[in-house]
Formats: sequence, structure tokens, C-alpha cells
Amino acid sequence: MKAFKAYDIRGIYNEDFNKEDVYKIGFFIPQVLETDKVLIGRDVRESSPEILEYLIKGILDSGSDVYYAGLATTPMIYYSSAKFGFAASVMITASHNSAEYNGLKVSGKNAKPIGYDTGLNQIEKLMQSQEIIACEKKGKYHEINVKDTYFEFLKSYVPDLNNLKISMDISNGMAALFIKDLLGDKVMYFYDELDGSFPNHEANPLVAKNIVDLQKHVIENKSDIGVIFDGDADRVMFVDENGKFISPDLMIAVLSHYFLEEKALKGKVIQDIRTSKAVGEYISQFGSKMEMWRVGRAFAATKLKEIDGIFGGELAGHYYFKDFYYSDSGILACLLILRVLAQMHKKGIKVSEFIAKIKKYENSGEINFKIEDKLKAMDTVINYFKEKEKPEAFFDFDGYRIEYKNWWLNIRPSNTEPYLRFLAEANSQKLLKEIVDKVVEIVKNHGGKLTSGH
Repeated sequence: MKAFKAYDIRGIYNEDFNKEDVYKIGFFIPQVLETDKVLIGRDVRESSPEILEYLIKGILDSGSDVYYAGLATTPMIYYSSAKFGFAASVMITASHNSAEYNGLKVSGKNAKPIGYDTGLNQIEKLMQSQEIIACEKKGKYHEINVKDTYFEFLKSYVPDLNNLKISMDISNGMAALFIKDLLGDKVMYFYDELDGSFPNHEANPLVAKNIVDLQKHVIENKSDIGVIFDGDADRVMFVDENGKFISPDLMIAVLSHYFLEEKALKGKVIQDIRTSKAVGEYISQFGSKMEMWRVGRAFAATKLKEIDGIFGGELAGHYYFKDFYYSDSGILACLLILRVLAQMHKKGIKVSEFIAKIKKYENSGEINFKIEDKLKAMDTVINYFKEKEKPEAFFDFDGYRIEYKNWWLNIRPSNTEPYLRFLAEANSQKLLKEIVDKVVEIVKNHGGKLTSGH
């Protein structure tokens, strides 16, 4: 089914999936995850109430119980799922996608991500092959308050921000449930009303046009930092006091000041295959090593637990924490990052100056191509550079990452669309341009068409 993706179930509602599909998903989740209790939360998208209704019907008809947590952030459901011992949870959301989208993020025991390879494929197969016969003894419906417990958890991380002037764009998303109660009047909020039609901009901070209002707000109000959340509050991003967007992977280095310096924790940190080389170099001063792995929570959270890592992050603005059941939370990341930035500000270090100490390379940003034969184009790109010079390092677990002394590139296929995504970094703008121009030339020769970047 078109809505089944590598990490979750997601698509345009009533095109890629509908209420009958949701009913079947609900019916088979308890069977696949071997449980008779499912925790559910939802966002405020206009289609979420109908999805909730049919998801509940499916679960109850399977003979399993539903525990409905009400309106929620995605991280609240991750946390509550593990905290209260649920072996299955579902968050109804399409995260950062536009209003016509919706979806289901499924987790297992201890908030383990359930991706296509770890359970969603089985649910899809059962939907296609097994007849649904509702149990005579239906499950029971419960409403459960987990919001207060989660709020108290987040509250324990609220820093002293009295010396920091903050602009914050809530994107009309689910962060509004908590952030104002956590930070109070220390922050200048806007687009802070819950609205699943996203009337001001799409809740995707990675798209440049969606952060324009935040950039203006920071400059007009002379803020020290700008913060923006995505739709379900599992991601957070920042702009500096000049309104310049901060690449989210660099915030892994910022977080190292809390975990590795202030808390003096020992252990590995995780990054995705697109992360700047500067991040690993920066955290080495604290005696920690960087572990590189695949993009997406289904992979990152599992890997962090496997290596008993401390924390980690991704270029897309997800940050994972051992003390958060190896899951990601935009609000928790925000509180910890603001804590470090406030401490730097007390020392007279502006956000832009702090980031400049971390960022050592010129970066292309993500460049996207629409192309059918993704693998052939990727292989041609990598073979071209390998034949010119032997690389210092090569990774092939999420597309390819090839590294040299003064530059590196990552080229990877989209898991869900006919897109090839490319990113490069070099120690000079001249060298970066040469690499980018060559890759664009090669991919275009394979029928690729630029869709964004470059």
C-alpha cells in the first residue's frame, strides 16, 4: 500500500490511505506486536478525529484495549509508551507534511520504533491476505492522562533563560501543548495556536520559506536566538541572532557541552550519514567518539540503544537521548540547547560566534534530483571520485558517503520517492563548487532533474 513507508505509515488522506485501511491497521497491530493494550495519541489535523475513530474501532474489534491519551506531541507518546509499559503505541500525525497528509507512527515495547522491516510489513501483509472477523468479546476503551507526567519530566530540564531573548515559532503545531507552560513569558511566541490547517506556513522548518517569519521576528525584536518546531514537535531548529539558519547537525556539537562537559558522561554519540565532519571533530575534545548510522528514527533510536550511546542527532533536526528511551524529542532538545546557549551568552559569546567555532567547512545543503535509476547514478558518482583518488573512508549503509582529507559527499536514494539526495562539504568554497558541479553533471547525464538546491 502506498502509505506504508520505511519509518511509518503516511500519505495524503483519502488518496494514499483511508478509514477502512486505518480500521484494518488497528485490527492487526495487537497481533503483530503481541499485545492486548494499545496507547494512542493524535495531533490536530482535520482528518485526525476520523482516523482516531477507525483506529479505535479496529483495535477494539481485535479484542484489545485502547488507552487514549488525547491531543499529544509524538515524543509524549514515545515517552508514555515506555514509561507506562505499553508494548504498542500509535501517534496519529503526518509530522511536518502539509495539511492534506496524515499518518500513523507505531512503536513497540520500550518505545521501540516499528518501521517497515520490523513490523509494518507484517501489518500490510495481513491487511492484504487475512479476513477480518471481529471478536465477540470486544476490547475496552479507556482515557488516560499521561500529559501531566510528561510535563513534569520536561519541567525538570527547564533552564535559566533570564539573560536570553528568544523568538519562537510554534508552527501552529503540537509543541503548543507544553512549551508556553514550560517557559512562560521568558519567550516571544507566535503562531502558537493549535491549528491543523497550518494557516501561516507548513510545519516543516527545513524548507527555507517556512522560517522567513522567524528570521524577521528575530531581527525586528533583536533576539539572541530563534526557535521553530515542526508539526508534531519531534523536531526543532534554530536561527542565530542575525536570522541565519543553523544547520541542525551542528546542534549535536552544542548538546555535547551539556552531556559530555557539564554532566561528564562517557560514551558514544550518534550522527546520521549526512552530518558535518566538523561535529565529530568538535566533540572529540570531550573524549567522545562519533558513531555514524542511517537516517530516520527507526534506525537511529535502535542503533543508539545497541551501542549504549548517550545522545545523538540528525541533519533533519531530530535529537535522540538515552534518558528518553533512546527516542527523539524536539522540546527536550530545545530546553537543553537553550541551556547551553544561555551559558555561552553569560560569557559574552553570541550564538553566531559559538556556531562559528563548530562549523569548519563549507556545505552545499541537500540537493535533490528526480531520477528513476538512482543506483546507477550513485555508482557512477562514487566510481568517478574513487578512480581519481583513493578515499580515506567509505560508507555504504544509507546510500554512499565517501571521505577525503579536505572534503566528503553523501549521495542517497529516497526511501519513498524517485529522488536522489546529495550533500557535500569541503574546506573551501572553490573546492565545494567543483565537487557539486561534477556530481550534478553526472546525475543529469543519467536522466536526473534538479528539484531543489544548487
